[in-house]
Amino acid sequence: MNDHPAAAVSAESSLPPPVADLPFTDLTPTHRTALGFDVRWLYALAAVLAVLAGVSLTLAWKTQQRVQAIEQEMVRRLDEGRLQSNEAQLLSKQSHDSALATAAKVALLEARVAEVAIQRSQLEDLMQSLSRSRDENMLVDIDAGIRIAIQQTAITGSAEPLVAMLKQADERLMRSGQPRLEGVRRSIARDLDRVKAVGLIDIPTLTIKLDEAARMVDELPLLANALPRSVVGKVKPPVAPAPEAASAPSSAASAPSAPWWQTWNGGWSAVTQRMWSEAKSLIRVTRIDHPEAMLLAPDNAFFVRENLKLRLLNARLALLSRQFETTQSDLQLVQTALDRYFDRSARSTVLLSQLLNQVAAQSREVNVPKPDDTLAAVAAAAAGR
Repeated sequence: MNDHPAAAVSAESSLPPPVADLPFTDLTPTHRTALGFDVRWLYALAAVLAVLAGVSLTLAWKTQQRVQAIEQEMVRRLDEGRLQSNEAQLLSKQSHDSALATAAKVALLEARVAEVAIQRSQLEDLMQSLSRSRDENMLVDIDAGIRIAIQQTAITGSAEPLVAMLKQADERLMRSGQPRLEGVRRSIARDLDRVKAVGLIDIPTLTIKLDEAARMVDELPLLANALPRSVVGKVKPPVAPAPEAASAPSSAASAPSAPWWQTWNGGWSAVTQRMWSEAKSLIRVTRIDHPEAMLLAPDNAFFVRENLKLRLLNARLALLSRQFETTQSDLQLVQTALDRYFDRSARSTVLLSQLLNQVAAQSREVNVPKPDDTLAAVAAAAAGR
């Protein structure tokens, strides 16, 4: 670039002067051409911009008008929606009130319908009871009585209510004299035989026996008491007079010439026999399987007897409450105490042991059979009218 300074100067001299240095009024077409644009293009651009601005303003005004119209429409619709909402709330409240009133009326109608249904059923039962014949009423009464007797038997454990009801039903059927009811009578006879064949428990009799056993406890002789048999319950047999002593006076009277030594021997034999019988009554030999019974103190005998009475009372209560296992266990304990502490050869002990054995043999669970044949026959006779 430094090698051509003259070329650089000529190029700078050939450039046009700056526009800022030239006044606008002094521009000639040559100058305008040199600037590279035409003023007409400026006017055209300004006109286009003015048209665009007008169009934009027009569009903006129309858009504003449309937005205002939309806002007014929205406000109007909101007002209409509010009015419709209020009307809907009012209608909903009216509907709710009417629904409550309708529900109340429906409930009242249902109550009336239920009452009418009950009255109708009662009326049908009354008409049916009036339309029944005498035999049907008798069969219904027999069926109801037998069922009640079954319940009483289950509660009391005694078959007496069932037996009495079956006998009463048989008597009523016999008095009616209806041939078609003979099958019912045969069923009743079979059920009576089945019920009577079962060994029933007589609770009152067993309780009386237990009370008698508790009363006999005070009369039982203990092994620790050395008392004669006549005192503890056995009756002492009367002592027959010695044959020698009885015949001695008669022989002496009949034969006054008998030797004196024969008379003396007869009297001595009578005296020795009486002394031997008295000695035998004072001495008694007894087998004792439980030696501790002989060591029982006299003041403890009272507690032994009271313990036996309590056991018998427990057995009685268990028998009344139908706890037969408890009754058997208490009676077994009483029997064990009798064998251990009391004289088993005494009459009172033997009687008490036999009484306890009877109670234990009868205190057992018994299932009373149900009269199913009779119930089936009564139902069949009632349905076959």
